[in-house]
Order: sequence, then C-alpha cells, then structure tokens
Amino acid sequence: MDFRFEEGEVLLINKPLNWSSFDVINRFRYFLRKQCGIQKIKVGHAGTLDPLADGLLIVCTGKFTKRIEEFQGQEKEYTGTFKLGATTPSFDLEHDVDHTYETAHITPGMIQQAAESLTGEIMQLPPVFSAIKIGGKRAYKFARKDKDPELSPRPVHIREFKITRIEMPEVDFRISCSKGTYIRSIARDFGTSLQSGAHLASLRRTRIGEFLLSNAWELEDLMEKIRQESNQDTI
Repeated sequence: MDFRFEEGEVLLINKPLNWSSFDVINRFRYFLRKQCGIQKIKVGHAGTLDPLADGLLIVCTGKFTKRIEEFQGQEKEYTGTFKLGATTPSFDLEHDVDHTYETAHITPGMIQQAAESLTGEIMQLPPVFSAIKIGGKRAYKFARKDKDPELSPRPVHIREFKITRIEMPEVDFRISCSKGTYIRSIARDFGTSLQSGAHLASLRRTRIGEFLLSNAWELEDLMEKIRQESNQDTI
C-alpha cells in the first residue's frame, strides 16, 4: 500500500468512543507532520460523529478534501440502543436523566409501530445540544447557558428503521437515513410515540454510502502501517 497524502487519500477510520471527530483529525494531522514530515496538508472528515458514538469516519487528505461534501451527502447507516422510560436534556448519555416514565404498557407490537411511524419522509426537530448555527452561534452554546434556542423542524428521510432486539427497557435498532438526521432526535420521538420517554444509550455508524465500517482502520493500526512504510522508504 502506497499512501499519497498530499495528492489525496480517502481513509476509513473507526472513530473511538469518547473521541470527537476533530480529535481524530487533529491526531492524524499531527502524526503526518511528525512521521512523514508533511508540514502543510489539508485533512478533513465527512460527517461529524458525537464523542459518545463510535464507528465509521471518512477522513480525506490533500486534494480529496474537495470531495468531503459529496461524501457527507450520502446515505448513512447506524446501529445502536434506545433506553426507554427516561429522557435526558441531550437525548443521550452526555447529560443525566431529567425525567422518568412508565414502560409497563409498552408491547413489542407498539415498538414496531413506533418504528414504522418514524420511517419515510418526516419532519425532525434537531436537539438543542447540537452544532446547528443560530444567528452565527452553535445551538449547544445557548443550551449550556440554560437558554432555549429556537430551532425549526426540517425534513429528513428514514429509509429503514428496523428493530433488532427488544429487552426492556432496551431496544436495539438499525437505521438508514439521509444527511442531517439526528438519531438522538429519533430517540426522543420514539419515546414520545410510545407515550413514554427514551434516550440514546449507544450509537455506531456502520456505513456512509458504499463505505463500510468493516473496511475501516483502527487509528493506531493505520499509523503503525504508515510508520512501517515510512521506515522502509528510508532503508
């Protein structure tokens, strides 16, 4: 494998849990500067993953950073777990539970119907704890100051919403969706449709377009591969 980072590479990385997408980019850019002596290089990613999510991150270098928008626009697939009976301000585990709800009335049939009701073209209200800009400021900056940012619902397309496991209060899922879909918002709406509450307990991105997580590098393995090739070039 011959890497040409300055000319342009498209790399598939398995973003580690608790890392931000920018953590991956910054770590990899620093590595290229130190290991390969590339002082000026463009490095970017196609589609942000929250720190509490892991999975596929497309990293582009050099001239291929011009393709980031193209990759961002492709359909994405996620797997994960909703936890029923409780909500959080961020709709995930970033914040503590703020309300609890009954779940005894929820049946497998209701869960399937809830998934079906959130499939297709839907209007989705983004989370207040999100990077959407409002008047030039990120929404989460308002939310963290206990201000209620005015967000508007927007159309998204959920092509597939499949329930893969029910073990109350946990529900596993697989979702294929359009650009701009917030799985955390689906968790909120899923709980509401069940006359209860829900939040996102885990999330993994498994696909972007035709790019698969199964073909992705662990970041440390990729850097070790680059080290080996770099050392061979100097022999």
